[in-house]
Amino acid sequence: MTLLAALFNWRPQTPFYYGWLVLGITALGAFAATALAGVVLGGVQSFILEDTNWSRSAIGLSASAGVWLSGVFAPFAGKLADRYGPRFLMPIGALALGACMVFIGGVDSIWQFFVAAVLGRAISQPFLIGVVPRTLAVNFFSRRRNTALAITAVFRPISGALIIPLFSAIALAAGWREAFRYLGWFSILLALPMVLLLRRRPEDMGLLPDGTKPGDDSAASGSHPAGPGHGRRPVPSAGTEQRSWTAREALRTRGFWLVSGTVFLAVTGSSGLGFSLVPYLHDEAGLSVPQAAGALSLTTFLALSSLGWGVIADHVQPRYCMVVSLAVSTVAALSLFLVDSVVEAYLFALVWGLFHSSLEVMVYMVLASYYGRNSYGAIAGALRPFEAGGLGLGQLVGPVIYDLTGSYSSLIVTAAACLGLAAGLIFWAKAPQPPALGEEQAGVGGNVRQGTP
Repeated sequence: MTLLAALFNWRPQTPFYYGWLVLGITALGAFAATALAGVVLGGVQSFILEDTNWSRSAIGLSASAGVWLSGVFAPFAGKLADRYGPRFLMPIGALALGACMVFIGGVDSIWQFFVAAVLGRAISQPFLIGVVPRTLAVNFFSRRRNTALAITAVFRPISGALIIPLFSAIALAAGWREAFRYLGWFSILLALPMVLLLRRRPEDMGLLPDGTKPGDDSAASGSHPAGPGHGRRPVPSAGTEQRSWTAREALRTRGFWLVSGTVFLAVTGSSGLGFSLVPYLHDEAGLSVPQAAGALSLTTFLALSSLGWGVIADHVQPRYCMVVSLAVSTVAALSLFLVDSVVEAYLFALVWGLFHSSLEVMVYMVLASYYGRNSYGAIAGALRPFEAGGLGLGQLVGPVIYDLTGSYSSLIVTAAACLGLAAGLIFWAKAPQPPALGEEQAGVGGNVRQGTP
């Protein structure tokens, strides 16, 4: 029992702040989870279709259903993240995801594929990509919080860019089923280092967010830079940090619902335009399919710009960054009416990729700056259904509009309207007044009502 306890409490002594190692582990989790993301299923579905008689719509529906169900799971995942942290939640997500992908490797009917793909995506998205990793980033970083959140945002697009060729290589050599099996076993094996290395908060190891040393001036101001600590030493009183909100308090504020409306409108508009961008550029702008796909690939690659937005948001309020990003995205969407050449299409892709790709992560920066970290998981989880709903709706809007009107013109106008309205909502969504410090305070797990973030 002593040996087991020693193993459970062991952690490597890193020459850098431990939070960066934690982010590295979450990157591996995001890599595994991206294997069932819509972008990957869309990119590798040809291998599945060539070997089966399944329909494209059934595979596409599995991706959409997985997104919607992840929105149902996310609020519960957020509450669990606040109370228990990622140390067990992320390994559970990795094991469930791995089991689903190994099962997919042996399926012989579309309904079996559908059930496993939907469950795998629904569980892994909040546990390995969304709310739980973001809660971890908020807990481990304060002064560099926006940068850490931006880093978590680029894990998925980078993983997608790596998994599609990796999956294709395995599928060509051994078949698509083996590709899912290999990725599934990778996810299962990943659970062990997650259990050993992840922690709920830096304070559990005698550290402070950002690695701040006790007594640093930055600690008193609520910012926490610096290097790793050693051993288990007491941490300073948290009373010096900014006030955190409980989830119940946050959901009673106008700001939360304005941010939720912003997310729903922004994701609906951007995903609707992105999902139909290739057919629009091909059918109505005169580009070849490879040229149109290249423009879409450029916008996906420029999701890396989230890192730059994270740095900017460390110096400018994330809400103002969102207003600018949404306003530029609105103008960019309308500029599609003027696109009729490859050069213009790639200019659009450049602007669109630099600005719209930052929206997903910046809204979670807004939540952290408004409500602190004690109940961040529950608050972020409550936002996820709006995000998932907008994503699913956006993917349907384009095809429906085209079937009804025979063109994508109405889609462009609709997407621009959604983005413009979202810019107005987030501009209006000012930071709420913090709850009074004299309210009930209790230290129950991670979902506490305290005067500290």
